[in-house]
Amino acid sequence: MNSIETFDTLLAQIRFLFKTSDAFVPLHAPTFRGNEKEYVLKTIESTFVSSVGAFVDEFEKKIVEYTGTKFAIATMNGTAALHLALQLSGVQQDDLVITQPVTFIATCNAISYLKASPCFVDVDRETLSLSPMALQKFLSEECVINNMTCFHKPTGKRIRACVLMHTFGLPGRIHEIVTICREYNILVVEDAAESLGSFIGNQHTGTIADIGILSFNGNKILTTGGGGMILTNREDWGKKAKYLSTQAKVPHPWDFVHDEVGYNYRLPNLNAALGVAQLEQLDSFLSSKRLLANEYAAFFEKNPSLYFYKERTGTRSNYWLNTISFSCRTERDQFLKYSNDQKVMTRPLWTLMNKLNMFKDCPSGDLSNSNWLEDRVVNIPSSVR
Repeated sequence: MNSIETFDTLLAQIRFLFKTSDAFVPLHAPTFRGNEKEYVLKTIESTFVSSVGAFVDEFEKKIVEYTGTKFAIATMNGTAALHLALQLSGVQQDDLVITQPVTFIATCNAISYLKASPCFVDVDRETLSLSPMALQKFLSEECVINNMTCFHKPTGKRIRACVLMHTFGLPGRIHEIVTICREYNILVVEDAAESLGSFIGNQHTGTIADIGILSFNGNKILTTGGGGMILTNREDWGKKAKYLSTQAKVPHPWDFVHDEVGYNYRLPNLNAALGVAQLEQLDSFLSSKRLLANEYAAFFEKNPSLYFYKERTGTRSNYWLNTISFSCRTERDQFLKYSNDQKVMTRPLWTLMNKLNMFKDCPSGDLSNSNWLEDRVVNIPSSVR
């Protein structure tokens, strides 16, 4: 079977799964089937549409219950949550933060907000997330511990934190990453922006490291239009996150006193109302997406020329974006053009962060796996049906 025949077979399967013969098939569209309109209207009628309101409190409470974290702090988006998580972790100007080059730009932008720099370590081909083996090699060869602090020998800069992202909802090897970082006194920030509903054993992603974050952007499995959440088991960090995200205002019935630089990062009540309604449907969303992933998996077992990424043993993925890989970049590019021309939305892996102009001079280890994946990986339609 040649490439075009393979492409046609896959596109036909996608259209069959989404029950359409010629309409545009999006990559991941939001689904509104529950109480969204009722709760949003209720918020409007209450006049509490900004960052104070009952739905904000309820949304945080329900995320705590669902994920098992002790504290959840709602923010205006996932990038804001990540920024605060890094600040709470003690990241400062001129620090290095280890992260993976296979990630969305928000990861590196949040590091940059603190005037720190990303330091890139390779990913696993299986998980698409930070590789424990690559991390151990990088730390043992290029870093040293001095006065209980990890320093990068070539630059002399402190390494304060490490960010792992659970790519496309596939749980990464976060336990191994945390164990390695503990040896070097590096705090771990768990970027679970894409993995609401993903578990490692019985632990929800985003709750395993020192601090974690979620995203509720319009294309996520659960959306508030734009929104994020900080997850932590530390009460002091939970209180600090809420304080910093509300302009660092000292509580008082009428006075406006602010005792440090803060941020206007709180999630509006209007968005939280949408989130509460969406969260009521999360189990059905996850069931729908698991069924779709299983149907894709069965298809690719019969078409082994394309590789389909599945959850590893002991984990449960939300299958936010179903992911495949091609034999080479040329075939990948041909498919991207052909599928999008046929009104079936597909997209490649993000451009590696170390190849972007802002980060091209940042320290990095050997990135062979990341380069290999960038040439081959494609996301295919994954909406809740």
